[in-house]
Amino acid sequence: MSRMQSAGTVYLNGDFLPSAEAVVSVSDRGFLFADGVYEVTPAYRGRLFRFDRHLARMARGLAELRMGYDVADLPGIHSRLLEENGLEGEEIATVYVQVTRGVAPRSHAFPAGDTEPTVYAFAAPFRRPPRERWDEGFGAVTVPDRRWARVDIKSIALLPNVLAQQAAAEAGAADAIFVRDGVALEGAHNNLFFVFGGTLVTHPASHQILHGITREYILELAGRMGIPVEERAVQIEEMEAADELFFTGSTTEVRPCVEVDGRPVSDGRPGPVTRRLYDAFLAGVGQNSGK
Repeated sequence: MSRMQSAGTVYLNGDFLPSAEAVVSVSDRGFLFADGVYEVTPAYRGRLFRFDRHLARMARGLAELRMGYDVADLPGIHSRLLEENGLEGEEIATVYVQVTRGVAPRSHAFPAGDTEPTVYAFAAPFRRPPRERWDEGFGAVTVPDRRWARVDIKSIALLPNVLAQQAAAEAGAADAIFVRDGVALEGAHNNLFFVFGGTLVTHPASHQILHGITREYILELAGRMGIPVEERAVQIEEMEAADELFFTGSTTEVRPCVEVDGRPVSDGRPGPVTRRLYDAFLAGVGQNSGK
């Protein structure tokens, strides 16, 4: 599994500088309150994946939190970070950007209107699992959903997600599935799909899940491929009868889940719908399926 990490040249508040020299104030509201939003955009050989959708989601999150930052500068920042770090030709890279409300005296209410937001970004290479590992499938665990009520905002306040992913790690699983009121919602850092009798099923894009960019793309691919789609809630008991289960995300792509809480999903192997969609995804981003 790949892990993102800042290295080389990063961006901070208008400057491109070595990662070791990037310093953020301890009075930054991102540090004190997790008062900020973020995006992670994959780049396939330098081409940012559906970047307009990532920008739109960040702009929406900024507006919801009433932060005065214009995302118009981000395309140039992203391109330069890929260039500065020698990642334009990399098979896959990611660019992370985070915007917080900025540096201000610690007070729960918003600071004065002239407070400048803190903008930080970095680029890093990404490595997907070999196809042989993908073909084996991955495991997941279910965890209670204790997140706040606006999961659709890509907030940097990710402690419940961190605890969920740690539960997965301790169980030797790749993913965690959030469950609320008996409904399987999504993963700790990705969206969740099921296949029932050839129909692709995923939770509606409400305030209860993140409106994933890869999720949206997979739904588009399914439509083009003639795969029936339903957007509805899936009860945890119904999940046990799923023919297939997989996750999607910017750093997940399409990941098959073959075991949940120690019980196999169907025959315990990635299913045909998951395989078709993964191959279509790889083709769509200009990647070889590795078959």
